[in-house]
Amino acid sequence: MNDLIERKCAILPEDPGCYLMKDRQGTIIYVGKAKILKNRVRSYFTGSHDGKTQRLVQEIVDFEYIVTSSEIEALILELHLIKKHDPKYNIMLKDDKTYPYIKITAEKNPKLIITRQVKKDKGKYFGPYPNAHAANETKKLLDRIYPLRKCGKLPDRVCLYYHLGQCLAPCVKEIEDSTYKKMTDEITSFLNGGYAQVKKDLSQKMQEAAADLEFERAKEYRDQISNIEMIMEKQKITINDFTSRDIFGYTVDKGWMCVQVFFIRQGKLIERDVSLFPLYRDPEEEFLTFLGQFYAKQEHIKPKEVYVPPNTDLELASELLEMKVITPQRGLKKNLVELAEKNAVLALSEKFHLIERQEERTIGAVEELGNLMGIATPSRMEAFDNSHIHGTDAVSAMVVFVDGKAFKKDYRKYKTKTAAKHDDYGAMREVVRRRYTRALKENLPLPDLIIIDGGKGQIEAAREILEDELGLDIPIAGLAKDGKHQTSQLLYGNPIEVIPMKRTSEAFYLLQRIQDEVHRFAITFHRQQRGKHTIASSLDGVEGIGPKRKKLLLKHFGSIKKMQAATKEEFIEAGLSSKLADLMMDHFQKK
Repeated sequence: MNDLIERKCAILPEDPGCYLMKDRQGTIIYVGKAKILKNRVRSYFTGSHDGKTQRLVQEIVDFEYIVTSSEIEALILELHLIKKHDPKYNIMLKDDKTYPYIKITAEKNPKLIITRQVKKDKGKYFGPYPNAHAANETKKLLDRIYPLRKCGKLPDRVCLYYHLGQCLAPCVKEIEDSTYKKMTDEITSFLNGGYAQVKKDLSQKMQEAAADLEFERAKEYRDQISNIEMIMEKQKITINDFTSRDIFGYTVDKGWMCVQVFFIRQGKLIERDVSLFPLYRDPEEEFLTFLGQFYAKQEHIKPKEVYVPPNTDLELASELLEMKVITPQRGLKKNLVELAEKNAVLALSEKFHLIERQEERTIGAVEELGNLMGIATPSRMEAFDNSHIHGTDAVSAMVVFVDGKAFKKDYRKYKTKTAAKHDDYGAMREVVRRRYTRALKENLPLPDLIIIDGGKGQIEAAREILEDELGLDIPIAGLAKDGKHQTSQLLYGNPIEVIPMKRTSEAFYLLQRIQDEVHRFAITFHRQQRGKHTIASSLDGVEGIGPKRKKLLLKHFGSIKKMQAATKEEFIEAGLSSKLADLMMDHFQKK
């Protein structure tokens, strides 16, 4: 605990609120809530912690806090702050996944569609279906049974669906509203659990068709009945009512938390969702935060009831979610919560070896690298590489790794402007200058370690800009390659020395991944630039014909040879103006 944190901890209030932990660059790395701020924040800096929490604490150099009037306000504020700052140590449902619904549109000629957005458009929505395959199969079944329109825009003649008996052809004839109302009511009943009646009606139609010797029609009805049984009745876990419920269970082990969610729709278990993440505080508090984030991301999928394990603050959860939150005490509903917890235990145990392996390859490798170099753990690393062919189309690229993982949204490409051809050192100076001048101006996050794909010369070129021009004190390392173009040595220090590393260590494998990635990114960019100069070079020099028009002309004609034989009218058909067409004709005549 540094002096600043110690002084702040001494004057923390005994009120509910939120706290924001910051690293040495002032970046918010963790947001939490507390019933009593003083007790919660001090607990991070006293006593012993597991490895993950200790890693978090080691990065904290400052914190802020916001006092609230109640615990529920603190929880809501915490969710808002996590969404705003995206701290790297917080739970984040980053994939932003949404679940599909089946919708009956509120049009004159309604249709069935699959959608992931619920709007106030008078349409009827059914779901959610956490499994998109289940939603599509259910829609296909309904499309075969109910002949609603299938096309987006009404055509001027009947389509194949009409001949298959799956559309009433509103494109060529008027359909009565009562016909659509009857169908939409039956679909509504079906999707709300009343598919037994639909099955009964189809069975009666099948018998009537068989009695009339319409065996093909009878077979269609039989297949539809089989599909209903396969899609709608395959679940063994059922509840006698048709209330929509979400069942939550969780488990904690070795500093990790697993939350399992069962989705009960129309009385049946239709799907489950599994989330695994590191744990930095009490499981009960982390679970409440998870609940808030889960339904904030899925604003429109709130069920009628939510079942949660014991020790959950039901009053707080109900107020947060604005739903009925229950801990069942007996019977099938209690068994479902226990089943969710059991599945969470199994999921966590199955994933543990993968989780631990991933930790070794990423965060563990970063810590090992920091120890080898004698620097603070380089959480954020930025790596540079140059690429050119005999000095032409010279480019540079930068990739970013955060906690041992590629952070692609921060990758950058550079066309070198001032460096002379064949001057790799000059190119490195230019790119480093441009990158960190901008970082300082725009207050962008600075790296904990800069990696140069090159030797001593490139390292010194980068250090010259960073230290002498910009006054930045950031460790710079170089990666040398052997004769087979493989990662060979880590260079670091002043004077520069070779850092001894085991070639089988996770830190060495991490450096290999970084070097391969920055090289791949630079080469790809270089090829793109080189391609721009090589496409349609025979068209160079024609005023008004730039790269885009060159590509369009090549696409239209297929080759330069065909362009040479083209008439003015054919150039106009390809999208050129009369003036440009004349210029093209003159250009090829001169050639």
